[in-house]
Amino acid sequence: MTDIENDIIVRIAAKGDGVTAQGRHVPLSAPGDRINPDGSILRGPHHVDPPCRHFPSCGGCELQHVDEASYADFVTARVTGALAGQGVTAGSILPPHISPPRTRRRASLRASRQGRRVVIGFAEAGSHALIDLSMCEILDPRLFALLEPLRALCAAILRDRQAAHVRMSLTDQGIDLLLEGVKVEGLAADEALLGFAQEQALARLTVDEGDGPQTRWEPEPVTVSFGGVPVAFPPYAFLQATPDGEAALVGTVRDALPKQGVVADLFCGLGTFALALGEARPVYAAEAARDLVLSLKSSANRAQRRMVADHRDLFRRPLIPTELDRFAAIVIDPPRAGAREQVMQIAASAVPSIAYVSCNPASFARDAVHLIGGGYRLESVRPVGQFRWSTHVELVGIFRRG
Repeated sequence: MTDIENDIIVRIAAKGDGVTAQGRHVPLSAPGDRINPDGSILRGPHHVDPPCRHFPSCGGCELQHVDEASYADFVTARVTGALAGQGVTAGSILPPHISPPRTRRRASLRASRQGRRVVIGFAEAGSHALIDLSMCEILDPRLFALLEPLRALCAAILRDRQAAHVRMSLTDQGIDLLLEGVKVEGLAADEALLGFAQEQALARLTVDEGDGPQTRWEPEPVTVSFGGVPVAFPPYAFLQATPDGEAALVGTVRDALPKQGVVADLFCGLGTFALALGEARPVYAAEAARDLVLSLKSSANRAQRRMVADHRDLFRRPLIPTELDRFAAIVIDPPRAGAREQVMQIAASAVPSIAYVSCNPASFARDAVHLIGGGYRLESVRPVGQFRWSTHVELVGIFRRG
């Protein structure tokens, strides 16, 4: 291989750097770029102009400089690389699903008052400094449109050099807004909050001054719907990042499961999978967060779904094989760290089909080793890039017994 060939970027590493054939990491490079002797980048065919003026300073995106094909390849490689690292081979790697721009329905930003100016945005990459967003190519436009009115509100309720978390979610009723770390002092601040909620037609406004969230505005109960069933939504509860990403995950799971028989949804949250899969079949749903499982149970009862919603910590008290063997299939959607305790029990069970939804390819691959050791085969994997232009990748892995 010549020196010229050694200086060409051949892939994107897990943290977003371009990598040459010799393993040299080059930030903000794309496959096909050539690295000049002085370290500068000669753009190749996959290097594109980023659509946002804040890139690359803003920490919200890491890969806006690569084209669509290269980003799709990266999303897939994050999954196949993690599997290869554990010696796991999937029967097939399905085409990745990539969420379109401006579809993120859930975001956590920071707001900081600096004199008369209020800055709202994501933190600068590798820093605590905030990028004051004047545009955003990932947020749903309804969320982004709230930022300018929020600057005026924060100017009224934040003291100089005070910062707050701004957490936004799109719900059935509109924007659910949670402000954390603020001190609402005096009648003027109270009136500013109420006026803001009314003028912006918020679904809900909640404030956490340090002693827990307190709802200040909620004209009607806030819900998010799964499988056509509205579920009471606690302030800034977990949601899949984009509606289309959720649909891709649910569709992949649904297509892989048997058409009949009882399904278990482990780490069920508010019921993203349990309600979508339970329209015509019984579902057992387990979740450790009490507020989430109570919301799910109430909504399933109102919709007359055949569902058992169980408040259960699956890390401390995983379902054992004699409990698991009642199910025709299991859906498991654990936190980033994976679910070793529960997976070990599944590996010892006789359940025919497992749909494992993961937000961390590395922990998924580690858990896959245990399932395969228990006699399962990894039939297929579908990578999902809901967090567009970031290095965060999700997936669905389908395991079959035998």
